[in-house]
Amino acid sequence: MEAERMAPEPGERGAARRTESGVPIEPVYGPGARAGWDPAERLGEPGSYPYTRGVYPSMYTGRPWTMRQYAGFGTAVESNARYRQLIEHGTTGLSVAFDLPTQMGHDSDAPIASGEVGKVGVAIDSIDDMRILFDGIPLDQVSTSMTINAPAALLLLLYQLVAEEQGVPAASLTGTVQNDVLKEYIARGTYIFPPKPSLRLIADIFQYCRTEIPRWNTISISGYHMAEAGATPAQEIAFTLADGIEYVRTAVAAGMDVDDFAPRLSFFFVARTTILEEVAKFRAARRIWARVMREEFGARNPKSLMLRFHTQTAGVQLTAQQPEVNLVRVAVQGLAAVLGGTQSLHTNSFDEAMALPTDTSARLALRTQQVLAYETDVTATVDPFAGSYAVERMTDDLEEVTLALMARVEELGGAVEAIERGFQKGEIERSAYAVAREQDSGERVVVGVNRYRLAEEDPYEPLRVDPAIEAQQAARLATLRAERDRGEVDAALAGLRRAAEGTSNVLHPMKRALKARATVGEVCDALREVWGAYVPTETF
Repeated sequence: MEAERMAPEPGERGAARRTESGVPIEPVYGPGARAGWDPAERLGEPGSYPYTRGVYPSMYTGRPWTMRQYAGFGTAVESNARYRQLIEHGTTGLSVAFDLPTQMGHDSDAPIASGEVGKVGVAIDSIDDMRILFDGIPLDQVSTSMTINAPAALLLLLYQLVAEEQGVPAASLTGTVQNDVLKEYIARGTYIFPPKPSLRLIADIFQYCRTEIPRWNTISISGYHMAEAGATPAQEIAFTLADGIEYVRTAVAAGMDVDDFAPRLSFFFVARTTILEEVAKFRAARRIWARVMREEFGARNPKSLMLRFHTQTAGVQLTAQQPEVNLVRVAVQGLAAVLGGTQSLHTNSFDEAMALPTDTSARLALRTQQVLAYETDVTATVDPFAGSYAVERMTDDLEEVTLALMARVEELGGAVEAIERGFQKGEIERSAYAVAREQDSGERVVVGVNRYRLAEEDPYEPLRVDPAIEAQQAARLATLRAERDRGEVDAALAGLRRAAEGTSNVLHPMKRALKARATVGEVCDALREVWGAYVPTETF
């Protein structure tokens, strides 16, 4: 009798749930599309416009996604050792985390860097550190993603210089620089320069890579950090695609043909535990971007229409309480990314809510991807959710909400104008506040936090960064400044300032300065002198 009673009676399903984006979830979905929407036109075939079903015809049936593991901490020596371990364990792509001073364009011995050197990523002050970071790693055989934004040009050029020292031509290099500064003004805060010169620098990177590093992905337009700040799935893709439109407009205004750079654009999204909505989110994002690129920008190359993206599992959903439960969360999130058609994936380590991941937890995170790729059947067929009544309807619903948000950004004058008015930031903050209230009230269940708690947590020994790293980096900088040709550095920095004052591409003089062993802080300071530093305007 008890088993029979487990099935709900008609009308007993309780209050209707909503997606993270606020759209009601129907208990049962059936066939049928929105009035005026042609399902065949909106779905297409995998690898064909509008790419709802994936950007490649074979997807994972030919080979799995690129398995990246985001890593970097302490000194270049320590991070290099971690990269070698990851490659040995089967990682097919590196993803570099930089510390906050590097992200903000400051040297490790700058007063503002005190207490932050090597803490959330690796400290890179000059070409000397970059050589060590990639020592023994063949840069013509590995794809490298670098999570760096305001000083992206510097780190890309340092990577190119080290590759050339290895004898690897720049034309052979593959990888990505995040290079998405607009989202820094919205959600993350590691900006340096005001928006207009920042966009000019991004356009210069596009132009430079077209001729110098043609296989490099010049930008990874990121919704991940907005999601970590509290954005809903609809806000995540709406504001990310709006930023993407702003970058394309900037490049076109600089005289570039859209098909000369658009094939190298990529995106970066989060994967949450809500599998169905996440799959719908990725499908909707591909469809919207394909239409924008074809209809607004007149792109003709099919690769210009493809929204290719990297995914990282949701760090914001990891908990310090019962951290082993995060292994389950990460597996579910990784599955959502794969079912959604990601091109590369980073799975978080279970202990990241408490500290930097240990070797063991980083290996487990990679093994999670390998289980998905080789022990499940999700790679056996293209687009496993094709024809799902629920997912197709959720995709349509999510697209409608997303387009409304994008229209609002356009009404405000585009992404930059909306940022300066605080629109995106305000919308995200309201969503984050609503989630926090739901968690506090228990309406939103977080296992181990507001339900199924333990009276006493198990002990855990986190990985700790040696505080002596700061002094070590300062000593290395003192040695570098004593050894290098100061006159050569000053002349190169003067050339960089002249380029920044004019309209020529700043990456060429920047490369000369970095090759002369100018530091990251010195190069950024030269640009600060010309362009200034961004000071945010508070909005209420």
